[in-house]
Amino acid sequence: MSVDIRLLGIFKDAYGSDKASLELGTPMRLRELIAEMARLSPEVERVLIDPELLDPRPNAVILVNGKEINVLEGLETEIKEGDQLVLIPVTHGG
Repeated sequence: MSVDIRLLGIFKDAYGSDKASLELGTPMRLRELIAEMARLSPEVERVLIDPELLDPRPNAVILVNGKEINVLEGLETEIKEGDQLVLIPVTHGG
């Protein structure tokens, strides 16, 4: 099963490319896919996963097939063959 991921901004810099394709054995939850990305790239983990919450949502807007995950099932959204993900960095300021 193949899933295409588009990485923007700091995520692209951390991964070294603006695109990734992950081969997965079976459909899985978005939470599991994010964990697999973090395992494969510690630099992506550093910029994507909030260290206190262990959650990517404070640092990224995540789209699955063009829909923001909060209108789907959040991190429990099932990822299937051919799905397209986009990771957009959230800029914090003050």
